[in-house]
Amino acid sequence: MTQPIFDGHNDLLLRLLNLPEDRRDDAFLRGDGKGHLDLPRMQAGSFAGGMFAIYIPSPDDGVDHDVAMGRVPYDLPLPERMPRAASQAIALDMAGILLRLERVSKGALRVCRTAAEIEAARTAGAVAAVMHMEGAEAIGTDLDALHAFHAMGLRTLGPVWSRPTAFGHGVPFRFPSDGDTGPGLTPAGRDLVRECNALRIMLDLSHLNAKGLDDVAALSDAPLVATHSGVHAISPSSRNLTDRQLDTIAASGGLVGLNFAVGFLRPDGGRDPDMDLDVMLRHFDHLLGKLGEGGVALGSDFDGAVMPAAIGDAAGLPALVQAMRDAGWGEELIGRIAWGNWIDMLRRTWGG
Repeated sequence: MTQPIFDGHNDLLLRLLNLPEDRRDDAFLRGDGKGHLDLPRMQAGSFAGGMFAIYIPSPDDGVDHDVAMGRVPYDLPLPERMPRAASQAIALDMAGILLRLERVSKGALRVCRTAAEIEAARTAGAVAAVMHMEGAEAIGTDLDALHAFHAMGLRTLGPVWSRPTAFGHGVPFRFPSDGDTGPGLTPAGRDLVRECNALRIMLDLSHLNAKGLDDVAALSDAPLVATHSGVHAISPSSRNLTDRQLDTIAASGGLVGLNFAVGFLRPDGGRDPDMDLDVMLRHFDHLLGKLGEGGVALGSDFDGAVMPAAIGDAAGLPALVQAMRDAGWGEELIGRIAWGNWIDMLRRTWGG
């Protein structure tokens, strides 16, 4: 039985942005053997939809983060805040890339703004793409740009990607550690939460520090969501959620998409991709115990992290589904984690 997948986070747009313009369409439509996502591998792995992140990369600081995070324990300094004007230009380019993929794919990928559009794309055999913003550097404190990006299709937003923004503070890249570092939301961040609620833009807690998460929980009238995070009790990374944070998310009727990044899955914090998928099932079991069967989903971080070798890329997603089946999980639960819970959450957050 083929199980369609809806995924909470990927960085395909950044990978395409880093390619020469004349190679982007072909890299997506036919694949170039790079990264984790392209249309052929999505189709091969039943990747039927997901959040496509607009992310502003920091300038090269001379630190190879992949190497540094491979040496446990690690504690990496966060980059400085990014200027709004430069960030906005990059964000517009990335939004344009996503909208262009919709055009050049001739319907094989659809940018979706409602849960009904996601379901319609699935029925048509198209990939349902939701525009997401990972870090709000491109949004000014007047929030005018938020409305412009919403008109383009933005439907989910994380106030930070770890480094500070005008709106709040994120977790460092540190192992072992928790996310209880730094102050919470700024006054502008509180305004951002209220405006996202008004526009029905889903707020993403992944990368936000502990005080910021608490601030969102106190302000937001929507269920709390972390699109791509793991379980701190299993892997004590600063990027993972503590049991207290999971309880806060559960109390709101919220959801967590499990990050596939091996460094946030493995109990030792290592980045060796040769790992048993049982580790992922342990994370799922813990999340299910805290959030219930309606509060757990997928948040791969494809094209943004080291994947377990047993999955590899989007074409390998059936291996994860099979691991769930081999563990004795029923098809109803698998279907909820792989697809249904995300669609239910988006419907509850967006309305309609």
